[in-house]
Amino acid sequence: MNGFVKGLTTGAVIGATAGMMMVPGMDRKTRKRLMRGRKTAMHKAENMMDMMMNWIS
Repeated sequence: MNGFVKGLTTGAVIGATAGMMMVPGMDRKTRKRLMRGRKTAMHKAENMMDMMMNWIS
């Protein structure tokens, strides 16, 4: 279960990075907003994984 969530999160980060590289016309403000969203999603996924692990234990 732990590996699945990490893999899912890693895939999302790689996908977001690839998407940013494919859109060269993206302005700086949009890039910053995407990076902030990525960090928020990572924290939420980590928190959810911790809660699930505590619930299972």
